[in-house]
Amino acid sequence: MSNKYDAIIIGCGSNGIAAAIRLQQKGLKTAIFEQAAVPGGATKTKELTLPGFKHDVGSAIMPLGLASPFFRNLPLQQYGLEWVFPEVAYAHPFDDGTAYACYKEIQATAAQLGEDQDAYLNLINPLLENWDKLNEDLLGPLGIPDHPLQFMKFGLKALPSAKMIADKYFKNEKTKMFFYGSAAHSTLPLNTLISASFGLVLTTSAHKYNWPFPKGGAGNFFDALVQHYKSLGGEIYCDQLVNDIRDLPNAYSYLFDLTPKQLLKIKGLNFNSLYRKRLEAYKYGAGVFKMDWALSEPIPFTSEKCRKAATIHLGFSQKEIEASEEGIHDKKMTDTPYVLVAQHTPFDSTRAPEGKHTAWAYIHVPNGDTTDYTEIIENQIERAAPGFKDSILERSAMNTVALEQFDPNLVGGDINGGRQDITQLFTRPVAKISPYATPDPRVYICSSSTPPGGGVHGMCGFHAAQKALKDHFSELL
Repeated sequence: MSNKYDAIIIGCGSNGIAAAIRLQQKGLKTAIFEQAAVPGGATKTKELTLPGFKHDVGSAIMPLGLASPFFRNLPLQQYGLEWVFPEVAYAHPFDDGTAYACYKEIQATAAQLGEDQDAYLNLINPLLENWDKLNEDLLGPLGIPDHPLQFMKFGLKALPSAKMIADKYFKNEKTKMFFYGSAAHSTLPLNTLISASFGLVLTTSAHKYNWPFPKGGAGNFFDALVQHYKSLGGEIYCDQLVNDIRDLPNAYSYLFDLTPKQLLKIKGLNFNSLYRKRLEAYKYGAGVFKMDWALSEPIPFTSEKCRKAATIHLGFSQKEIEASEEGIHDKKMTDTPYVLVAQHTPFDSTRAPEGKHTAWAYIHVPNGDTTDYTEIIENQIERAAPGFKDSILERSAMNTVALEQFDPNLVGGDINGGRQDITQLFTRPVAKISPYATPDPRVYICSSSTPPGGGVHGMCGFHAAQKALKDHFSELL
């Protein structure tokens, strides 16, 4: 029997469509089957509060969308994608009303840090100078790096905990908190191994590319990907919940943009019992409680640096941030959590009615937690922006259950496709030479449950596609 398709991709998040585009680029005939009515995974924009207010339901700021070795080389501007670059990539306010700003210019950033200026440059500059040599190895599976010396030097800084690196390099608490702001994106306790790596990669990407976002909403980024995929001849079928691989058209390979919990529910997969047990043992990470606001004015941050940043990290002491990120794993939430805030409308007026604004924020919470943290989040923002609560016209809140209902890949509210600690960062979902391949020679995993993990970068999908090409269509490589 001839196959209608060379490859079928199940799930149309950023990794699913990246895999599909890569295979289509090589001349294969592909199709995507997506369970939702609209493709995009967690990268969607909706009116969650009031008419005319556009909110990013999931991903909102996309440093890795632009930094991705795969996405950045696609002609997405041809399909209307415009990147917005705020003057400040991210800012971190302090209780005394001051703040530190991460500018694209590393010297301008370091100049704020007083006696920590040289230490910051010594920590980040070597990574920035070698980024083009490190980028593809960092955003791929564990293997022999193309530039082993530079990769080893990075590893010596990335392997320790964020706390260890902060205490080793910096003297002032404000500088340590500034580094924690990006490191805490890991959702790991900041005293655990490899948590420093997230701070290093995200900070370096800010100096290399800034932290941009798509004009008009994150959904526009995905719309451009969809249009490009279709221009290559790809097909997308929405409202197609796949429960059995045997219900799909015949193909040589099937790539699943699903996490292990969902993959185990698919019937017809030729997985042995050992592999199934290993998938069942896969660990999910912390969840998030996420909020959106329609506002009568921009967030009234005390610090001008915060008003110039699209991303703001809130945490008002080193101990507060450490306790916040450790407590979520012990199911001990604090009243002063680390909060990640995004504000688009000061730089993109298309997202709200004239003169009005939007804001977006989340905190890390225990996986599956259903507590309402609205008041706690708003109190934290109020500390840095007195009068914020008075500007709220309407709010939307999504707990971990609501987030998983919105996108089933967000298991228990985990936005990274699984815990990204040292046991699972490169060996996800299981430890094997190719984490994308499975015991079923037709079946591959291309979700963020494979390396390099969470983020809108598409590299999980790209590497899974490369593996499928090597196994079934090696003559095309």
